[in-house]
This record gives sequence, C-alpha cells and structure tokens, in this order.
Amino acid sequence: MKKIFTHWAFAFVTLFALTWVGLQDPQIKEILRLKSFDLHFQNQNPEISQDIAIVTIDEKAIKKYGQWPWKRDVLADVILELRKQGAGVIVLPILFSEPDRLGGDEYFGQVLNDNFVVIAQTGSHQTQQNGYPRGVAKIGNPLEWLFEWPGMVGPIPEIGDNAAGVGTTNVSPEIDGVVRRMPLLMKIGNDVYPNIAIEVIRTATGDPSYQVKSGDAGIIAMRVPGFATIKTDANARIWLTWNKAYPSISIADLGTNEFRLANKTVIIGMKAEGLGGVIATPNGSNYDYIAVASTLQTVIDGVNIERPDLSFIIELVVAFLVGSAIIILTRFTPYYVVGGIMVAFSTAAVYGTIYFFGKNQLVDVTWILVTILFVGLHSIFNRFILEFKLKQQIRKQFESYLDPRQVAILQKDPSKLKLGGERREMSFLFMDIVGFTPISEYYKNNDDPEGLVQVINDYLNRMSKIVLDNGGTIDKYMGDCIMAFWNAPLDCPNHAEMAVKTSIECAKETARLKKEFKDKGLPDINIGSGVNTGTCIVGNMGSDMRFDYSVIGDAVNLAARLEAATRNYKDKKGNVVATLYSSYTMDQLKDIKSIEVDKIKVKGKEELITIYKPVMKKEDA
Repeated sequence: MKKIFTHWAFAFVTLFALTWVGLQDPQIKEILRLKSFDLHFQNQNPEISQDIAIVTIDEKAIKKYGQWPWKRDVLADVILELRKQGAGVIVLPILFSEPDRLGGDEYFGQVLNDNFVVIAQTGSHQTQQNGYPRGVAKIGNPLEWLFEWPGMVGPIPEIGDNAAGVGTTNVSPEIDGVVRRMPLLMKIGNDVYPNIAIEVIRTATGDPSYQVKSGDAGIIAMRVPGFATIKTDANARIWLTWNKAYPSISIADLGTNEFRLANKTVIIGMKAEGLGGVIATPNGSNYDYIAVASTLQTVIDGVNIERPDLSFIIELVVAFLVGSAIIILTRFTPYYVVGGIMVAFSTAAVYGTIYFFGKNQLVDVTWILVTILFVGLHSIFNRFILEFKLKQQIRKQFESYLDPRQVAILQKDPSKLKLGGERREMSFLFMDIVGFTPISEYYKNNDDPEGLVQVINDYLNRMSKIVLDNGGTIDKYMGDCIMAFWNAPLDCPNHAEMAVKTSIECAKETARLKKEFKDKGLPDINIGSGVNTGTCIVGNMGSDMRFDYSVIGDAVNLAARLEAATRNYKDKKGNVVATLYSSYTMDQLKDIKSIEVDKIKVKGKEELITIYKPVMKKEDA
C-alpha cells in the first residue's frame, strides 16, 4: 500500500480529485474565479467619462437646502437648471413612492414632463406598488431566465406618468457580495421591468420597448431599437467596467462655476452621510449611483464582456492537461526543469487570461493555477520520497562495502548505479591469509576462540580500509578471504592500476601486522592476492527475497585461481609471493613495474596464462 501512495503516478489521483471538485464548482472555486476577474477590472486604464456627469446631494447641498427629503420643488428647479445647461437625459435614481408631504408633487410632475428625466423603481420582497413595466418583443422564451421579484415599488402616478422613463435600481451582488454584473431586465410574473441604465438608452432613442432573444441555454442578447445589440449572460446580466471616473459637482454649486454638462447624461446621486447607499465593487466600496453610471457607460461604450458558455469545461480540460504534463515531466526531468515548467505554465495561463480579457472575454485562470500548485507539489513530493528511499536503499546496500565518499556520490546521482546487470570491463582482487591453519590452531590450543575472531576482524578492517580508500568495492567476505572489484558501480578508468596498488599496500600493511604478531608471540601471518582484469556481468544478483550487488564471469574466476596460486611461488627470502596478476591486468598498468613469474594453466582454460608480480624492491627488478 505504501508503494501505491508514493508511486509517481499517484499524483494523478490528486489531479482527478481536483478535476472532480472543479466540476462541482464549489463556493471557494467561484470566489477565486470572481477575485481573479476583479484583477482584470482593477488593471484597466483609468479614464474620464465624456458621456456621464454626476450631480450630488451631498453635505453641502443639505446645508444649503435643508433636511432631506426636500420639497420636490427643489429637485424640479435642479432639473430646469440642468436643462438650461444643456444636459442630456437626466437620471434620478431616487424613489418617489410616497406623495411629497410639503406639496411639491404637482410642480415636480410638470417639470418632469418633456424634460427627458428617468426615475427609479425597485424590486421588493414586501409590497407591490405602482410598478412601471415595459413592453418587450421576445424571440424565444426569455421570461423563464430573468431574475424575478415578488413585488415592485415604483413612483406615485403623478410623477411616474410624467417621467420619460422608469427603471429599476436593484443590483445583483455575486456570492461574495461584490457587484460585478447588472441585470438589464427583471420580471414580476409576465411583466418585464428594465434597469434604469437601459431605460436611459430607450429614452434617448425615443423607442417605446425592447427586444430580447433567448435560446435553450438562456438569454443571448437584447437591444433597444435604434441602438446596438447588447450581448448578455443567460440571465440578461452584463459585466460592468469600473475604470471610468465621472466628473462630479454638488447641487449646491450648480450655476456657480464652469462645469460642462452639455450633451452629457446627468445622474443625480445621493452622497450625504446617512442618505447615500454604498455597494461593494471590484475597486472597493462605492456609492450605489456609481453602479448606475457604470452600467450606462458600459452599454454606451459597447463593451460586451463575455464569459462563453464552454469556458467552464475548457478551463477544466486545460487544467487537467497541464496537470498531466507536470506529473509526467516531474517523473522524467530534473527538479529545476519541473520548477521552470510550473512557472512557465502559470505565466502562460495568467497572460492568456489577460490576452482574452483584451478581447472582452473572461477566462478563469485560478483552477489552472490551483492544479499546477497542488499537482506539482504532490508530484515533486512523490519524487522526493522515491529518491529518498532509493538513496536509503543505496546507502543500506553499499555502505558496508563502498567508501562513504562513493556512497555519497551514488546517493547524489543514483543513475550511476544501473540495477539489474550490465556487462563491463573490471579488475578483481581476491585476498586471503596464507597459512591460516597455524593461527587457528594456536587460538584453539589456548582455548581462545574470541581471540581468533579479534585477529580476523583486525585483519579484515585494515585490508578493507585500503580497498575502500583506493576506490574499490568490497563484494564479500568469505572467512578470512576478501573479494573486491573496481570500475563498478562507479567508473574507475585506471581500475587495473588501483587493484594492483591495493594489493601492494595490503602486502605492506601485512608486514606491519607480522611485526605486531611477532611481538605478541603469535604465529607468523602472510597474505596472497590474485588480481585479474576482464569483462564480466555486474549488478544485483540473487532472489526476489535476498540479493547482493556482485559480479560473475570467467575473469572473476581467474582472479580467484591466481590468489590460490600465490602459495606456489616464493621470493628470494623464501616468503610467499604476496601478489600475482595476469597479463590482462599487466597490459593496463602504467606506473607499476612488473616481473614475469610464470606461465600457468588454470582450471577451465586451455591456453597458458602469463602471470606477473609487481616490483616491490630493488632486488626484485
């Protein structure tokens, strides 16, 4: 089970899980998507609107005209002043659902008539009162897709009947409470109510109604005859742009300075403390009349920001493909490549969404980035665990018969170790104590088996250190015999030289050991070493339950035969020749001088093998 969890392909489980969660489109995913869209809107170049101006009912105006609500004569005079200054359509996103307690409705109604003023109504959950619907020419059945309110609170007839248009001011916040989209139409039963901004367009064009087209997936577009088609989402909403700043002046300052209102749509908005409504937008908190201005400006500019119906699926497919690529690349490429690929994919995804936003299309990059992050981290973690286990395996397998420096190299780059088996040229050393029986008998006679073990261990420790220091690999210990080889698992170009050099150094160490034995009154000790060079098979040998890194081949056997043959040759002092090696080894020696000892026939070979020993002293030359 652990192998399954740490297998490199297990990252696909994370990828499938993320894809499944993405298909469910949970709240967190929707919020991430919306926040990413906010970044696009926030990075739009700020501009000053040339089409819309704001006249505010602010603290200065309250101070001049008194406590709100004012007698409606005041607003009537403001409208006349705006008309005098050449304003276009005048927008009053204010409810006039109750008669003026100060008796100004008659005059206010007269001023509204023929002055192109659009006023507000609002959808309500509490009451149905004086709503002003508009006729809609339908293609398909758009009504089932419109947002619906139980009731509508509109202006009293004296005012509503004289206004050029009456539109809704209801906003449509997203799941996080931020207003990003605005419904252009809503309904109560079979009656359709236009947004106040689109009602301004209808009033400006002089058309009496709207046209709406819908399909099986929802509303496709709407238009005011005489104005460009407006593409909407399935619920008749449009994405608003928030990069426009609107010239603003207090009602108290109208007519007192040069503030150009000619041919501009003028929105009279509540700004005084306690009067103005505040909404959340991608650019932060703003007065609710700014939503009216942004809706109108978006429509005037003809900016149809869309989120295509297939975007959701395409984004998930892209996330899945990117995740799959990361998993595969993590398995077969270095970490720095994986990191670079993750950064490249993330950068490409982000800039891709910026490109599409420039084409007025909203693309969600967040789930692609989430997939890159989680799948990438999972893949890297799995690879780290696998490599850590491999390093631990290498350390466990080689620390007892490789120099620690070599083990560190293998751990750093496991590719240097080709598990299984490979054919390569190597040099082999067999080393054994000559005359071991007298030593064994000595300790037996003295009833000291522990002493014998101590001597053998001391001997093996000294010789093994020399082998490892010279870059050799200790294959195994066979009693008092050491088997070692060079050029595997790490490359050793001068393997023949190092094998013979090791044998010579072991002989010198044995000479020191002999002196120690003599001082302790122990039997004499000598060693015999056989070295051969040739091609063999090296790798993990054994069963599924137990295996060792070892070598097999005729070249190995010949080295063992040469070690046994050392008993047959003595130097000028009568000592056993410590080192014998074949002509195959001698041919590769550069810094070690050799003396031919004999030509022998070994078991398993027909031809004679020329054997050599190294020149140890001047008298040997």
